[in-house]
This record gives sequence, structure tokens and C-alpha cells, in this order.
Amino acid sequence: MSQQHPAAPARHFAVTVADRRDWWRDAVIYQVYPRSFADSNGDGMGDLEGVRSRLPYLRDLGVDAVWLSPFYASPQADAGYDVADYRAVDPMFGSLLDADALIRDAHAHGLRIIVDLVPNHSSDQHEWFKRALAEGPGSPLRERYHFRPGKGKDGELPPNDWESIFGGPAWTRVADGEWYLHLFAPEQPDFNWNHPAVGDEFRSILRFWLDMGVDGFRIDVAHGLVKADGLPDLGAHDQLKLLGNDVMPFFDQDGVHEIYRQWRKILDEYAGERIFVAEAWTPTVERTANYVRPDELHQAFNFQYLSTEWDAEELRTVIDRTLEAMRPVGAPATWVLSNHDVTRHATRFANPPGLGTQIRTAGDRELGLRRARAATLLMLALPGSAYIYQGEELGLPDVVDLPDEVRQDPAYFRGAGQDGFRDGCRVPIPWTREGSSYGFGSGGSWLPQPADWAGLSVAAQTGAPGSTLELYRAALRARRAHPDLGAGEAVEWLRAPEGVLAFRRGDFVCVANTTGESVTTPSYGRVLLTSGEVTEADGETKVPADTTVWWTTTD
Repeated sequence: MSQQHPAAPARHFAVTVADRRDWWRDAVIYQVYPRSFADSNGDGMGDLEGVRSRLPYLRDLGVDAVWLSPFYASPQADAGYDVADYRAVDPMFGSLLDADALIRDAHAHGLRIIVDLVPNHSSDQHEWFKRALAEGPGSPLRERYHFRPGKGKDGELPPNDWESIFGGPAWTRVADGEWYLHLFAPEQPDFNWNHPAVGDEFRSILRFWLDMGVDGFRIDVAHGLVKADGLPDLGAHDQLKLLGNDVMPFFDQDGVHEIYRQWRKILDEYAGERIFVAEAWTPTVERTANYVRPDELHQAFNFQYLSTEWDAEELRTVIDRTLEAMRPVGAPATWVLSNHDVTRHATRFANPPGLGTQIRTAGDRELGLRRARAATLLMLALPGSAYIYQGEELGLPDVVDLPDEVRQDPAYFRGAGQDGFRDGCRVPIPWTREGSSYGFGSGGSWLPQPADWAGLSVAAQTGAPGSTLELYRAALRARRAHPDLGAGEAVEWLRAPEGVLAFRRGDFVCVANTTGESVTTPSYGRVLLTSGEVTEADGETKVPADTTVWWTTTD
């Protein structure tokens, strides 16, 4: 699995990148899922060279940074989140030389690169784990994972009652009778972070990629590294309510914070304001704030916001709680609507509320797109940093009708835990109107694209008045041009009709109508941008259903 590691010279960023201090406090960060972004060699699978070729598109879109989902050497049991070698690029994505070229070119375009880090678990093909199995019980390598004897007369029962997030027991028995812990797929054994070798290894991995020039890390399962002492049974805990009121013995343990304090010291040694962002599913935004204290991580994903329905009262509640929770620790809020693990928000909002973040029906696509556009303008108007998932700028819906035989989400085949329908948000994005994969590559795509995606392609929407792509481009231009958008820690709520959110930030006003009917609001100045057609007359503005409007009170 290992590859030759190129020399990693010190990086000198483009002026537009290097001179922008605290860039991460109001950054717009674009998530690239490499296998579904652009295919450079026609094998049907996206790769790093494909991403590199599309950097001008991302620059012109107006984002500040690009977050790359895993491209490490991996058997791909869970789309690369099962890492066999943290210092190598999987051949399906290219090589370390390709990664180096991508980082260099991104910096030349004024873009920063954030890479995924997967510290909770490795692949079962990682050298440590293979040696642990081969050496048997008592091997020092087994102490770097969670190996335990089973319960029952002959050890035939798992060591505790924990269940995998992907369904079924969180334990797998090996030939010699011991069991190992995996909170996700059996091919993803969990590291034992109480063992010093694990911490030493990941501090070395951090330095390797920092020396390569990356600008930060998105930490996968940041809440899961440390398990409760003794690995106690869940008992009466509901296995699936991971966002309930209780801290699970395998998630959000206080011990994770010492790990991140050590990591922060390493990051602060490097020039260029490198950052950490945590994927931390916690019971509350207040618990999330613990991850972004001044000596720990810089940002944490706001999953409470992602999970909120298109409802003014619910949105205001989570916005207020988020801003209040982040203020004491001095961290920026983050806002996100979609990612590679949930149904795209254009489809979530097309369905009735209460279905969660993984949905199996297309719903009312016109309604979903209208709400998605409005939700985007609302998100981009809030203080803090925003995350965009590839293709949402095209208004892509989830592909909910993929044939069973093409699905690849491992959770789909386990019949429990997560619904296993994440393939729908991972279908490769369309670039052109024609071709076997609409410009994704010359050899088709690893998941089939719908026939109507030609009209949603980058080529079809570029320059088209009112297109979703042009709406995103205009919104990101305005966000950079107007200082009252982006960084900050508060909004001034304004009086508004029921079902409507209205707030002021300096010379900027945002109104979001989440209702199914038109409403009339004051005209707050010059309309800067709107997700739908509005009508102004006599100092008032008629805002259609599911529409967001931006005003500026100065020219």
C-alpha cells in the first residue's frame, strides 16, 4: 500500500491566501467528495487530477477553501473511511505527487486545502491490525485496538452490548476467540486511544500532511476517539438516539479534549493559520462548544442546524442557541445544509417534516429546490463559517431511485443502524449537457446519473439568469464585498410576520419567508439578492412563499 513520499518543501501561499488573517472565521468551505467530482482518466471514478482540473471553477464560484473527503490508501469498504495507510494516496485517486500538485495549484488559485483525517478507526488491512491478528492474544499490537475476550461459557457472546452505527453488534470475533471493537463496519476496527503509540502515530501523520502544505484537517468522528473506562454496557440507553440528552459511553467522552489540545500545539507551530474542524455529533450545541475552546479545535460542524426543518421558529431557536454557545469560547459558528452522509437538502425540504436526514422519496422537487435556494441565502447571511457540499450549488436533488445492484453504501447491506441510502447524495455531479457522464469523465460514472441532470449541469446553468449556480456565485460575491456578512457573533432580530425570520447585521438585512404563502415586509433598502422574484411598491416588499431576500441599507 505504501508509496514513495515526495519531499515536502515549505509552502509560500499566494498573497490572496497568506495575507487574510482569521480567514476561517467567515470562510465558505466547499466539500469535494473526490470519487464523485471529476474523473481525469476515464475509469468512472473521480480522482485528484480531476479535482485539480476543476480548481478554476471553485475559484470562480467564490469559495475560500476546499475540503477533500478521504483519498488515502484503502480497501474502500466504507468509501475510503477505512484507511490502510495514512501517508499514501490510493491508486484509484492518483499518487502523492498528484496530491502535492493539487495543493500547489490550489494555493496558486487563492484556495486552501483541508483534508479528512480518520483517527477513530483504521482499515482491517492496516499493518498494525494485520500484525495484531497474526500475532494472536497477548500481542502488543492488539493493545492499540480494543481486543477483548467474550462473555458466556465459551466466550461466544460479545464483550458488551454496544451496536455498530452501521447495524449489528459493534464486535467481531476472530479465529482465536477474541473479539475486537468497531463502531462502524467490521472492516473498521477502532483504535485504543489510551495506548501512547496511537497518539504518537497521529501526531506524526499530522506533521506529514502539514509539511505537504495542507491548510487544515476535518476530523472524522471527532467525538468517538475515547471510550468510557471499562467499556460498560449501554443498558437502558436507546442505541439509535445518538443526539439524545445522554452522553454515550462510546461518544463525546471528556478525554477527547486532551488529544485535541496536543494537536493544537502542533498546528500552531506552522505558519499560515492552519485549522481543525470537528465532525462531532453531540447531544447539544453546548457540548459541541467544548471542542472549540481556545486551546482546542477551530470549528465544529453544526449538525443541530443541519437537522433543523424549514421552519422559522425552529431555525431561530437553533441559531440563537448556536451563537450563544460559541460566544463564551470565542469560536465562530458554522452552518451546513448537506454533506456526503445525509440526503441533500433540496430533497429533504421537498418532503414532509419529521423524516430525518436520510430520505427515500423524491417529494415535490420544485418545492424542494425553492426552499433549498432560500435556505442557502439564509445560511450565508448568518455570522460565522459556511460549508457547501459539491453539487448543491447546482440544486442537485438526491438520487432516490438507484437500483439495488448499484448501491455501495455498506450500511445498506446491513439492514439496521443507518438507513444505508447515502449513495443518493454521492452520485457524480454533471459538468456538461452531453456525454456518457455529463462531463464527469470519459468512461461513465461509478454511480448512474439521472437523465434529466443535463439541465442541471454547470454548462447549462452558467450565465443563465435565475439559475441556482448563478445564485450561489452572486451570493458569494456579495458575501465578500459586504463587510457585515460573514464573521461575527450575533444578529439583531427584527419584527416579522409569523413564519418569517428577519434580522439585521450592520448595513445588511436578511428576511426568510418559510411559509407557504406570500408575506409583506418593509423594504429595508436596496435589494441585494433574492432567491425568488419579489415585488416592491410604496416602501413595502412582497416576499413569495419559501423565499429569502437580502437588502443593503447603503449603496
